[in-house]
Amino acid sequence: MVEKNGTEKEQDFNNPDNEVTSDHIIERFNGDISADTRDGYQGYIVLPDRLHEVAKVFRDELGYDYLSSVTGVDYIDDDHIEVVYHADKIVGGEGINFKVQVNLENPVVPTLVPIYPGADFQEREVFDMYGVHFEGHPNLRRILMWDGFDGYPLRKDWKEAYYEEDVKPFDSRWPGGQVKRSEADSPYGKNVSYPPDFDIDNWSPETDDSLYESLQKTDPKGKSLQTDSIVVNIGPQHPSTHGVFRMVVALDGETITDLQPVMGYLHRNHEKIGERNTFLQNMPYTDRLDYLASMSNNFGYALAVEKLMGVEVPERAQYIRVLMAELTRIANHMWAIGFLLNDLGAFQTPALYAIRARELILDVFEATAGSRMMCNYMRFGGLARDFPSQMRGEDTIKFIDDLVNNRLPQAIDELDHFLTENEIVRSRCIGVGVLSAEKAIAYSTAGPLLRASGVSYDLRRVDSYGIYDRFDFQIPTRSNGDVYDRYLIRVDEMRESAKICQQVMRDIPSEGEIFTGKPQYNFRVPAGESYGRVENPKGELGYYVVSNGKANPYRYHVRAPSFVNLTVLGELCKGHKVADAVVILGSIDIVLGEVDR
Repeated sequence: MVEKNGTEKEQDFNNPDNEVTSDHIIERFNGDISADTRDGYQGYIVLPDRLHEVAKVFRDELGYDYLSSVTGVDYIDDDHIEVVYHADKIVGGEGINFKVQVNLENPVVPTLVPIYPGADFQEREVFDMYGVHFEGHPNLRRILMWDGFDGYPLRKDWKEAYYEEDVKPFDSRWPGGQVKRSEADSPYGKNVSYPPDFDIDNWSPETDDSLYESLQKTDPKGKSLQTDSIVVNIGPQHPSTHGVFRMVVALDGETITDLQPVMGYLHRNHEKIGERNTFLQNMPYTDRLDYLASMSNNFGYALAVEKLMGVEVPERAQYIRVLMAELTRIANHMWAIGFLLNDLGAFQTPALYAIRARELILDVFEATAGSRMMCNYMRFGGLARDFPSQMRGEDTIKFIDDLVNNRLPQAIDELDHFLTENEIVRSRCIGVGVLSAEKAIAYSTAGPLLRASGVSYDLRRVDSYGIYDRFDFQIPTRSNGDVYDRYLIRVDEMRESAKICQQVMRDIPSEGEIFTGKPQYNFRVPAGESYGRVENPKGELGYYVVSNGKANPYRYHVRAPSFVNLTVLGELCKGHKVADAVVILGSIDIVLGEVDR
């Protein structure tokens, strides 16, 4: 800035009365940051060597203290890879989007882990999928693929062994219908390819040596009791890891000194499939992410594409979307609490109480969408279908009214009554896995994990979407940040979700359209970028979508809360026992379909 006397004055970014504009930010960095002026794009493009400085200004001076998403895009025709960051303010308000562009041949970007620790796993994913080297990253290893994997699967020039064409519908399917199985063309009959210089005689398998070496060792000096330091693998075939997930645990006696999550066993390159699919074909694939939250998964993806299309959703459809999302939240939290009790050793009985209530919600999903779990229900511009007139032999509206006003509140009270003051639950959960508010924000945690640490951050309020601004509900928080508070938060949130559902059934228009326009199986989406997100039961579920004006997404990325929330798992477990690690993991509430994608 320049004062009236001609002297330069530093822009005061901390002054709340001072509106910070794009021009101010660009001026601050002397052209090393520029507005993204591409049609349909927004945010800033930052030179790599100024990224640290820019990120610190965004965090410390502008208040963007929460890094929600990091991903990459391969612009192969422009010979560069773009690393895309989305940051937000915990206090609310519009987020910020900034990018770094690097050459395809040698993509190097400074790590943001020292500034935003929540970038850790997300940067590793970009490295794994695109080959971007994050300089200074504390543990830059593959995270979804195995260490010996050849190539970077989300690059546009990478082709799988079963590759047929870049985008669907494939010519062999439509319009000719001359279907063949592409594995018939693979010399090995399997979806595996080998690098050109591969030599089986000189090949040795990759090992986990580097992983084990990275674990923190215990210093034996000053110990009053001599104990052994050992490394234990929990999983990937273990009932307490909630799926094919592995925890590599360093122990000093029975105490955890370090823990590294290992994932990817269920990876199927969901995002590569998403870029092969048409926009609409991706909707049922979102069901398979967090398969306990299908309706909410649909919701987030629909919002992202609707932003690009500029389409409005009819009033009745908006109410039904909210109803389905909140019923999903209750169903998810019922399941999470039930299986947390399994992790505590109360095998199946509490879980069955919770599942009994969840089944009633799934009855509504089945009657309306045709499926209990993989619902494939939402569409760009509305819904696939309206409520049926009857379900389970009674009027559908009466059934749902009774469900949200009576049966679900009673089921929530029942769980609360049996569990909250249970002395075993309290003794195993209170003070275990404590996460401070500052660390919860820094590690980009989301959902109940974040709010149990006292941070009142919920996208339904801070970045409201759909028609959530019409409803009266609270954002519960707890102050201790331990396993017990994460349990209590889910009980609190179920009660608030039931209140929202009651308001939906009270206010929903009795009739009206549930879809805008004419249903189509294929259509072109205007060029540009979009980030659509919802407050899923496990936290922020975001979809970053790039369209080049065609019928298939050029880039399709899922910001998965189960994946990002695991970034802090090792920190939560240090100093606890192995049995506590199982409970801490259960309190985070992950689904491996979403973690591994």
